Amino acid sequence: MSTVAEAAAARAAARPAGPEPLTFAKALTTAMADEMRADAGVVVFGEDVGTLGGVFRVTDGLQKEFGADRCFDTPLAESGIAGMAIGMAMNGLRPVIEMQFDAFAYPAFEQIVSHIAKMHNRTRGRVRLPLTIRIPYAGGIGGVEHHCDSSEAYYAHTPGLKVFTPATVADAYRMLREAIASDDPVVFMEPKKLYWSKDLVDLEALRSEFAGRAGERRGAGGAHDGARRLSVDGAAAVARTGTDATLIAYGPTVPTALAAAEAAAAEGRSVEVIDVRTIVPFDDETVSASVRKTGRAVVVAEAAGFASVASEIVARVQERCFHSLAAPVRRVTGFDIPYPAPKLEHWYLPSVDRILDALDDLQWED
Repeated sequence: MSTVAEAAAARAAARPAGPEPLTFAKALTTAMADEMRADAGVVVFGEDVGTLGGVFRVTDGLQKEFGADRCFDTPLAESGIAGMAIGMAMNGLRPVIEMQFDAFAYPAFEQIVSHIAKMHNRTRGRVRLPLTIRIPYAGGIGGVEHHCDSSEAYYAHTPGLKVFTPATVADAYRMLREAIASDDPVVFMEPKKLYWSKDLVDLEALRSEFAGRAGERRGAGGAHDGARRLSVDGAAAVARTGTDATLIAYGPTVPTALAAAEAAAAEGRSVEVIDVRTIVPFDDETVSASVRKTGRAVVVAEAAGFASVASEIVARVQERCFHSLAAPVRRVTGFDIPYPAPKLEHWYLPSVDRILDALDDLQWED
């Protein structure tokens, strides 16, 4: 048995059976480690991701296990990080890059929009860029300027990019593995305030979903079989069932929407919660089915409301569910201002009370 196989067997033997407590951040770390073990072409790099293990410690331990060739620190130059990832992906690797904070990614925006998003189309399908851009985003941590922003609409508006944003610990693991395994570039938005959330997760059951996928690759970092099907890519989740109204949320606002649904239940209303999960591609079928059933909808997002992902969701729901709606679709979003100072952040972010107010405004006959 090889040293690598022996190490894998030892890790498997040491793992507890059944569900175990796991944080959102640790789920991401585990996902990257498992993909790096499955594919020697997966490399992780960015600012402080190596020795320090990342500002949020999401890459903690990766350099120690895989070495400085596969998990390494870069200069403070986001455009250079993205540009290097393009070259690596064009030459058979699967880069996973970290932008450290949401607004820190803006210096790399030209690389992302002009090159990463367009390379496949520009080369008429001959060149694909299987790379993942990890961006810790949104508020809820009391960050100062440039450290809290909701930038998902910029990427969602750019054809050629997938945009993922998990809201649960299990999805953090599952969706990051799927992002890394995708042959298309994925902007992976990680809600910062959820890093320390914890849940009971059966890691071995999650790992079993990916069993055999490494064998579908044509060599380290190679392309996947085109028939390969991902379980989350383009699939929203019904986070809570209900019959009276639908709350549509993603990323950091999913827990808030669930809390609002619980509060609404105490007031006698049955509220369904949809976790969008992948903004691009968007799952119209699941969202529309829920709204057609309930007849009322509220979209909840932290980003400013004007020209936002929330606006797009409202438009799609109105177009597809118009004859099923008992009231106009409402939005509960951040205000159309820059993220405020930490002490004022709670006024800006969507809250349970603001969501309940929106639900009350859905033209109930009673």
